[in-house]
Amino acid sequence: MRKTRFGTIAAMAAIGAMALTSCGGSGNEADGDKIRIGIKFDQPGLGFKDGDNYTGFDVDVAKYVANELGYPEDKIEFVSAPSANRETMLQNNQVDMIFATYSITDERNKVIDFAGPYFVAGQDLLVASDSDIDGPEALNGKNLCSVTGSTSAQKVKDKYAEGTNLQELPGYAECVTQMSGGTIDAVTTDDIILAGLAAQPAYKGKFKVVGKPFSEEKYGVGLPDGTDKCKAINEAITKMIDSGDWQKALDKNTEGTGYTPNSKTNPPKLADTCA
Repeated sequence: MRKTRFGTIAAMAAIGAMALTSCGGSGNEADGDKIRIGIKFDQPGLGFKDGDNYTGFDVDVAKYVANELGYPEDKIEFVSAPSANRETMLQNNQVDMIFATYSITDERNKVIDFAGPYFVAGQDLLVASDSDIDGPEALNGKNLCSVTGSTSAQKVKDKYAEGTNLQELPGYAECVTQMSGGTIDAVTTDDIILAGLAAQPAYKGKFKVVGKPFSEEKYGVGLPDGTDKCKAINEAITKMIDSGDWQKALDKNTEGTGYTPNSKTNPPKLADTCA
């Protein structure tokens, strides 16, 4: 089983931890140690770095889970986890866990472990608030934007509207800027990513998520293969959901977009997914 840094306390630190416990401190906190959590740094509403501040739904869930594992906010080190690097970062012990719109798939499960899911997203459309586009079938003759290398826009063209005009840009923020200028009719990716973009102060009230998802993506917590922390993380996620803090975090990060996640899949009901 791969060793992880979860709960690791050096011998000298253990003495301090015992002293804290005897004085009423938390016996779970790893004194003097930090936990490294991979997030996106460039996804508003989910994982976003602004100076020394980290915001977004993924970040809020990560902070809650870390605290339940004994790592308060000042013990967390957030690390940028680009999509293409996530498995490698876990395999090379660069991070302890990853919250970064990380879809659980059988292929990824061959090399890493997952806890969760903590959210179930679906591919959807972001359009202008006054747009009459009500789903992917309405995109014939329209300009649809997604990021370079993504399969989201092509999926719409292949399955729903062959006459869609595809536009690829380096990032979703660029897509939304173009839509604000009127050259793009819709943007497509996971619904919660779209809601996070639309919730930005510069765009509030200008865009809406259509609300008819046409795929299902289970966002999990990426973990090193063989970890023993999956069950504890699932328990923390369940506690966050049951306490109402999960809903508060979601509302805070999607406010003003009209976005409501699929009630059939959210909040997610965690099965015994831990091996």
